[in-house]
Amino acid sequence: MLGVITGFTIILAVIFTGWMLARTKVIRSNSERLMFNRVAFYAATPALLFDAVSTSDPENFLTPVTLVISLATILVSVVYAIFFFRQGAAGVGIGAASASYFNSVNIGLPVSIYVIGDATHVVPIMLLQMMVFTPVILGMLGGGSFWGAVKTGLLNPVVLASIAGFIVAVMGWEVPAPVAEPIALLGGASIPMVLMSFGASISGSGVLSDAKSRPAVLTATALKLVGMPLAGFAMATLLGLEADLVYACTILCALPTAQNVYNFAATFERGQTIARDTVFITTFASLPVMLLIALLFGR
Repeated sequence: MLGVITGFTIILAVIFTGWMLARTKVIRSNSERLMFNRVAFYAATPALLFDAVSTSDPENFLTPVTLVISLATILVSVVYAIFFFRQGAAGVGIGAASASYFNSVNIGLPVSIYVIGDATHVVPIMLLQMMVFTPVILGMLGGGSFWGAVKTGLLNPVVLASIAGFIVAVMGWEVPAPVAEPIALLGGASIPMVLMSFGASISGSGVLSDAKSRPAVLTATALKLVGMPLAGFAMATLLGLEADLVYACTILCALPTAQNVYNFAATFERGQTIARDTVFITTFASLPVMLLIALLFGR
């Protein structure tokens, strides 16, 4: 479990750095904080995704675990939408994403390696999130007309970079080093920028301090930490997967809400409190949940 704890520690350390920068007035305003999110969304995150997807093995893209997690994501999102349909498209989109869109890289990778013992599950899940679920989320956040939502969902740098990386991987192309290295360097800035913005946002107001958004945050948190692992376990069992894959589905479904959800909310300036608070709570609470799952599976 050392790798998992290390993953959590890295995230919390960078969040704390952002909080300190805001408290000491290095990050002095909301607009300065949101600049981190905009740079991440339009430049660093696309570079990170292209680098990760383009160097992955296409044979691992379609797996039983990916199928189960897809179904669990849809189910949990629908349950959230039923409870909070009056929030409008943007509110439902960011709330459903907070309840189901989990951290597949920072924490998902060490969990796959050190808890499950197989890292091949993470990349196809990340690809699924970026190429299928992200366009839907961004389309709902973009609002406006139907075609405007479709354009926002599909023609944005995050999704386009994922598609480009997927094409490179499927075609078996190798990106030349003079191109690949700058992309990898830029991609490395994505996660720290999002986490520092996240930490700075906490400095302005405490977690669960907004009474209006509290029911949505608590519901999304409960669905993420309890509902989604139960859905993953039930679906994997019903599909007759072997015990190791059932365990993989359950433990991955218990991962905390991804920082990308907060980055989407901050970039479009919609549902920031719901995304921020759910990310914060699930990041702390998911570790004991995963430890409990491992114990129940006898791992």
